[in-house]
Amino acid sequence: MINKKKIFEALSNVIDPDKKKDLVTLNSIKDITINKDFISIKIILSPPGFKLKEVIRRNCLTHLNKIDNSLVYDIKFSSNNEKIESKPVIKKFNTNNIKNIIAITSGKGGVGKSTISSNIAIGLSKIGAKVGLIDADIFGPSIPIMFNCENEQPTYKKVGEKNIIIPIEQYGIKLLSMGLLIPKEKAIIWRGPMASSAMKQLILDVDWGNLDYLIVDLPPGTSDIHITLSQNFSVSGSIIVTTPQKVSTIDAEKAIAMFNQENTKVPILGLIQNMSHFKTEEGKKHFIFGKNGGKEISKKMSIDMLGDIPIDSRIADCSDNGYPIILKNNDCSKLFKNICHNIKDKITKINSK
Repeated sequence: MINKKKIFEALSNVIDPDKKKDLVTLNSIKDITINKDFISIKIILSPPGFKLKEVIRRNCLTHLNKIDNSLVYDIKFSSNNEKIESKPVIKKFNTNNIKNIIAITSGKGGVGKSTISSNIAIGLSKIGAKVGLIDADIFGPSIPIMFNCENEQPTYKKVGEKNIIIPIEQYGIKLLSMGLLIPKEKAIIWRGPMASSAMKQLILDVDWGNLDYLIVDLPPGTSDIHITLSQNFSVSGSIIVTTPQKVSTIDAEKAIAMFNQENTKVPILGLIQNMSHFKTEEGKKHFIFGKNGGKEISKKMSIDMLGDIPIDSRIADCSDNGYPIILKNNDCSKLFKNICHNIKDKITKINSK
């Protein structure tokens, strides 16, 4: 049973970045109200500390959830005599075994998002990370083909009364897809709530072990699945995939806007421009889908370009044959390797804040 003593003990581990002391020592905790399944906490901060309230909020929730992660914690902040600021807290599921969840999405389908997700997962593994990959494109899963495991099926183990899925392992990656759980000739016809529930199960009801990165290959667009992931899990960052074509970049802007909204906010690591150009044997570039569309979005919306991937039949051939191109040693694989190093640097920077 949670009580005020336990709450004070938890918050004694939270440091005010401005004062360099914990909230209990600073006497910052002014009021605690305990209801049946709802805890309200009022915290007062110095003006410099108040500017860092979101960092302090996250740290508070981390330690409070260690006591009881079934409760909703409403943390309110004030700065000196300023009006108390309150922000509803949506309880996030505990995924302490996964250090970073990275969402990869696109505004429009057919831009090569799953190909890029596959290569990024393997690329991060190649630089020493433990990586999992979820094919969350529930209605059009393609990861099993790209990993040459479409005829395999995950196994299960019993944990209490629950069946826990053991993911497939291929090329050093733990992976799971609805394409491995449902016969490939069967169409998935689900309403939004069923898809959202499946999204949660693909993370929570799976024995992922300890991971440095869990890559989530989301469906294109802005759907219930995106909302479920961003609101229910601590997502370290998101990556937007687009082509230079205007019909793609317009929808990419919507995907960026979604992750910038308050109730679905996720840090944006950057943008990847796929199918940027075609290069002839003579070295001449042809901009089949337009020129620099992704770079223009990057500049317009102040997000970084993580990389530029050309049109190259070798990339498609490798994906269709179940052997992502990053496993080879050529100019295309080097492009993906550079992107992976950029992602690692971005995540490290975010986690150091």
